[in-house]
Amino acid sequence: MPNEIIRHPRLSSDAVRLLAWALSMADEALEPLSKTARRAGIGKTAFSRAKRELVTEGFLHEWRRQGGGGRWATQQMISNVPLTAIEAEAARDGRPGTPSPAAGEPKGRGVGRPLKKTVENKPNLPSPSPAMQVSQGKQREGGQATSASATAPRTVPAPLLTRGGQALAAVSHSEPRLRLSGQDLKTLAPLAADWLQLGATMADIKEALTQRLPDRVHSPAGLVRDRLIRKRPPASVCAEQQATEHRGDEGRAAPRVAEMRECAGEHVQPLLFRPVDGETLCPSCRCAGAEARVTAAVDAAVRGGAAIRELLRSPRPRSS
Repeated sequence: MPNEIIRHPRLSSDAVRLLAWALSMADEALEPLSKTARRAGIGKTAFSRAKRELVTEGFLHEWRRQGGGGRWATQQMISNVPLTAIEAEAARDGRPGTPSPAAGEPKGRGVGRPLKKTVENKPNLPSPSPAMQVSQGKQREGGQATSASATAPRTVPAPLLTRGGQALAAVSHSEPRLRLSGQDLKTLAPLAADWLQLGATMADIKEALTQRLPDRVHSPAGLVRDRLIRKRPPASVCAEQQATEHRGDEGRAAPRVAEMRECAGEHVQPLLFRPVDGETLCPSCRCAGAEARVTAAVDAAVRGGAAIRELLRSPRPRSS
C-alpha cells in the first residue's frame, strides 16, 4: 500500500482501514465491500462515509449491470492509486491504461480487485516539494494544439500552491463536467498557483475554466490543463490589475487580511477565514450545521416511528 494512502489528507481512518483491508485480500477473493467493512469492524454509518470518500478520491469504482436473467449486479473495483473513470474502465476491461507500456516487467499485484486482467501498479513516487514546476508539453482542446514551452509557470511558493489546489477543488465541486480526482488536483495545482502569483483571483480562474464548456467533457483534467496554459494571463496585465485593486488611496499595499471574511456564525470573538467560493461560514460552522441537520432528521424519524408504533398499539373502535 503506497504511503500516499496512509498520509492522504482527505481520507478518514475508517476509509484508510477499509482500503487497506480490501487490498490485503487475495486476488481471487470475491467479497462485497460491505462485508469487508463488517469484518474490519466498521459500522454502517462509518462504512457509508468511508465509501463516499474512496469514490470521491478515485480509489473505488462501481458499475451496475443487468445479467441475462434480468437480475442486476454491482461490480466493485478498488485500487491502490487514484483512477479516473476512463482509467478504471480500462482496468476493468483489461485494456492498457496508457498508450505506451511502462518499462520493465510488472511486479506485485495489479491495480484493482477482483479482476484478473488489471494494469500494473504505478510507482510509489515521492510527494512533490512545495515549490513545483510543471513539465513542458503540448495540450489540446477543440482541435487546437497549444505549446506550453512559452507559457510554462514559474516556481511558486507553498501557500500559493495550496490556494491553487483550493481554487481547482471549488471549480470541480461546482461544475459536474470538470470533476477532478485528488491526483488531478495535485498535478494541476501549480498551474493555478501560477495564475495567483501573476495577480489573478480565484474568480478569474473559475471564469476561465467554466466559460463556454462543451456539453460533454471527455477528459476534465486535460481540458483544465489546456485552459490554464493557453489562457494564462500576461504578467504585465496582472501586475497592473493587482496594483490597482490592492492599493489604497495612500499608495500602501492592502494587507492579506483584506482577502478574509468574518464568519457569520456564532463565535465568542469575531473569526476571520478566507473563503474559497463565496462562503459566509467558516469550515467549522459548516460542518456543525451539517451535523445538526443530520441529527434533526434522525430525531424526526425516531419520533415519527414512535408515533406510528403508538398508533398501531392503540385499540381500534368497534363498528356498530
